[in-house]
Amino acid sequence: MRNLNLHEMVSEQIAHRGVADGRVLAAMRTVPRHRFVLPEDINDACGDFPLPIGYHQTISQPYIVAYMCELVCFSEHDQVLEAGTGSGYNAAVIAQLVENVYSIEIVPELARRAAATIKALHYDNITIRHGDGYDGWKDEAPFDAIIVTAAAEQIPQPLIDQLAEGGRLVIPLGNPYSNQKLILVEKREGQITATAKLPVRFVPLTGRHGGKK
Repeated sequence: MRNLNLHEMVSEQIAHRGVADGRVLAAMRTVPRHRFVLPEDINDACGDFPLPIGYHQTISQPYIVAYMCELVCFSEHDQVLEAGTGSGYNAAVIAQLVENVYSIEIVPELARRAAATIKALHYDNITIRHGDGYDGWKDEAPFDAIIVTAAAEQIPQPLIDQLAEGGRLVIPLGNPYSNQKLILVEKREGQITATAKLPVRFVPLTGRHGGKK
């Protein structure tokens, strides 16, 4: 497979597959994906597949990142929670589209690495902390949008509670590594609707509620 640059990644792997939101496509062209992968994987940074980032975690394939962002339909003044920082790449893309991103990572080493990368790239509207994403970030709630980047067997109640009225939540639901669906959750007048959108495969949500790696 030939190495791709960001513009080729977006045109050939994202726009070509149906993602049409111009703001999302621009964000994907802007964030230097190679800064978020391990050194040995830099040549594959723009490939349309997940890559390992250590500690049994991965950076999601570019198409899925873009698809989730389009699905959430971010607004520029949104306050966004991300459960599962990983490399920090998702947060960096989201940060181009919203006012503030609050991202939680349960693996302390990944939280520190992602925070260092985000700081080096001067994304000043991202706050990262080590913690259990299942519990959300109550002190900064409510959130206009929530993205969960690991699979759970059910939607964490704390995240539903912290979702603002009119808010959107995207989460992969299903068994670890198999039979997962990307779910769009919307809150209207206190009621929750959940719509299945796409078959996916994510690493499992971890922590005291989310199970083991």
